[in-house]
Amino acid sequence: MSQRILSIHFPHLPADRIARIRWGASWLSRGRPDHPPVVFAAKLDNAMRLVALDTVAERVGLKRGQGAAEARAMCPSLDVIAFDPAADQAFLEALADWCDRYTPLVALDGKDGLFLDITGCAHLHGGEKALVSDVLSRLFSLGVEARATVSSAAGLSWAATRYGDADVIAPGDGDPLLAPLPVAALRLPAETAAALERVGLKQIGDLLEAPRAPLARRFGSILLLRLDQARGLEEEPLSPRLPVPSFSAERRLAEPLQDEEYILELTRHLARDVRSSLERHGEGGRLFELLLFRVDGRVFRVRAHAAVPLNDAIRIAALFRERLQAVHDDLDAGYGFEIVRLSVLRSERLDPAQQDFSGVPDESQPLAAFVDKVSARFGPDCLMQATLMESHLPERAGGFAAVTDVAAILGSPPLGERAFPENRPLRIFAHPEPVEATAEVPEGAPRSFNWRKTRYRVARAEGPERVAAEWWIDGEGHPTRDYFRIEDQEGRRFWLFREGLYGRETASPRWFMHGVFA
Repeated sequence: MSQRILSIHFPHLPADRIARIRWGASWLSRGRPDHPPVVFAAKLDNAMRLVALDTVAERVGLKRGQGAAEARAMCPSLDVIAFDPAADQAFLEALADWCDRYTPLVALDGKDGLFLDITGCAHLHGGEKALVSDVLSRLFSLGVEARATVSSAAGLSWAATRYGDADVIAPGDGDPLLAPLPVAALRLPAETAAALERVGLKQIGDLLEAPRAPLARRFGSILLLRLDQARGLEEEPLSPRLPVPSFSAERRLAEPLQDEEYILELTRHLARDVRSSLERHGEGGRLFELLLFRVDGRVFRVRAHAAVPLNDAIRIAALFRERLQAVHDDLDAGYGFEIVRLSVLRSERLDPAQQDFSGVPDESQPLAAFVDKVSARFGPDCLMQATLMESHLPERAGGFAAVTDVAAILGSPPLGERAFPENRPLRIFAHPEPVEATAEVPEGAPRSFNWRKTRYRVARAEGPERVAAEWWIDGEGHPTRDYFRIEDQEGRRFWLFREGLYGRETASPRWFMHGVFA
């Protein structure tokens, strides 16, 4: 089956975002209110210039790159809005979430477009023409102007969407459609497209029969690459913006769903469908995601993590019961959800468990059930465990990590039973504290030191134990440490280190207290 790529272009994305805020999501359906042209300005080359326009501004003759003062002189009633690329990017990502209803393979295309890999998905929507029509009609009802084209190559779909008028291009029909399009339709850098036009190569058809070697020498290899990608001769992989689920199940509802209990009941039914797929592959889910598509286009993503691989529908539904209670205030059902999808984003091998005579699965891991419930309610970082780190610096050798895998906890010995160096103190400070020490140079142990406004005289000392810096973290110039085990005249034992090698790394090493033995 040949690849089929749907390209969607939003020619007036910033203007549509503002129009939805001002006049509601159905402003396109009702018709644009009587309002002056809307433009977006930003500071470019030390001047305020137009970077985006709405359709009315384009009809009155305004252009992108035009000075804002000149544009206001042409249209005194002009509505000039500060350009907000972050808000536009968030709006584009929200539209990408909305497109998940058609395929999980959705990729961002610059600042005003999307790529959808709909290979094998079109028949679910009545064919490619019906799918394109459904996409455009739904976006129109949401107040977003869009153009869309399906073809076998991302470059061809991109070119036809922005410069052509075809909605579906059959395999093998690309060259006749590309020929009359301008060279800018090949996604070339602006300077390359301008250079081609200066020598009379204004249309893609002028390049199709031209010798390739002279083109590459004069205009660079990017020209031939983009040309081959548009013709489908060079593969162009897409990078989905979100991980593709291993398993998923969804329901398209005839009537929007609002009640949380009905959502949980539907989630349990979807979990049964997912369980059958997991059992066929002998796997259990570790990370689940519930997608709720609201009728106004907004998409909610609710994720739940399992401490052990799961394929039991009741336990999966229980995870989302806790999660929905945790995000209840942020989950606005509005007029209801029209699509509910349950996906498994990460799965692991699940060995079959022995059941008792009652036929009920053995719940031999109450810790896993507790971790799942608490983490789903309060977040994955609410439970922490002490763990050893891959570092030879004392302050980095241990720490706390979120509890995510109960099997790893049950299968590893407690920290107290692990082999620790006997020459390490019972208490190590999170941050070494500076001390004033008197010692023989270059590598002598301290004779006395002042710490926390108290003077200590050393009776015995062991060391040094040299610990080099972790240059891959701290840099190559970070000083070396020499650790000493110190006992004062009162019998108190301390762990000090000298930072910096005398004469080689520094002329005046510094001393620090890093821990106490008792």
